[in-house]
Amino acid sequence: METKVKDKDSLLRRLMEAGGEPVSGQMLADEAGVSRTAVWKWVRELEEEGYTVRSVRKKGYVLEASPDLLTPALIRKYLKDDPFVSNIIHFESVGSTMPIAHREAHDGATDGTVIVAEEQTEGRGRLARPWSSTAGKGIWMSVILKPDIPPHRAPQFTLIAAVSICRAIRETAEVEARIKWPNDLLIGGRKVTGILTELQADPDRVQAIIIGIGINVNQEPEDFPDELADIATSVRIQSGQRVDRAALAAAVLRNIGFYSRIYLEEGFAPIKMLWEENSDTIGRKVNAVMMRETVTGTAVGITEEGVLEIRTEDGSIRGIYSADIEPAE
Repeated sequence: METKVKDKDSLLRRLMEAGGEPVSGQMLADEAGVSRTAVWKWVRELEEEGYTVRSVRKKGYVLEASPDLLTPALIRKYLKDDPFVSNIIHFESVGSTMPIAHREAHDGATDGTVIVAEEQTEGRGRLARPWSSTAGKGIWMSVILKPDIPPHRAPQFTLIAAVSICRAIRETAEVEARIKWPNDLLIGGRKVTGILTELQADPDRVQAIIIGIGINVNQEPEDFPDELADIATSVRIQSGQRVDRAALAAAVLRNIGFYSRIYLEEGFAPIKMLWEENSDTIGRKVNAVMMRETVTGTAVGITEEGVLEIRTEDGSIRGIYSADIEPAE
């Protein structure tokens, strides 16, 4: 179904849908109920944003090139008719997408609303640790979900997101990401993605789950500060090629929608199986470093609640709810 033109963003989507064929300026004006001059002004605004639009005499406008941005139109170009994403809110620069997503969720944002930014100046990860969010190089977004589940099941959505991002990176860049429990993705043993899941809930029912996602996409080694040089990487470094950020963002969102539906229809078992298949933690000897103790043993799996299970040297199984996981010597 063709996008109905009503403003600059829908005009851009229509030009994208045309696949390089001219679209009549008069037809666009008639559809939008505006003058040809208004359409021309929208085209000029797109050009100011970095799009290349050519005017073909007596035929119309052709979109020839798009900038490397995470705009709603560019993401939706790759989402096509996927039903999951209901709204995309785009920012050039924010402190963090998470508080914006919390406000939007509180104010009634629909399931599948996405907050995405080209840059975060105060990005954060688990335990409020800072997250380097370089402008124009990564995907920094928060996804609002409103599943009808009790609050104790909300942490499973971190694992849904991890499985979804693994698949999206494989589909888009043809490299394998592995999941480090509880919320990191690694490529080549270095961190490429962090996931942060937060909750708005009543005592017995989730109001909103907000999944914060940070993916290092097109950074080069020199883009990382010295303290991250040995532990962080990007999809570009590992794949050897520049990655279309909008295509990857769309793949992540499409997979989150897909695996969320599977989870809500079939339960956690299919997600658990996929998570363990993609895990970098299971089968390894690890230290689970917690605030008051460190548990050492072999990670053997996760429970239905997403709790990591470690078999210690005495053969007992310890359930780990929250910890930093490090390799054990």
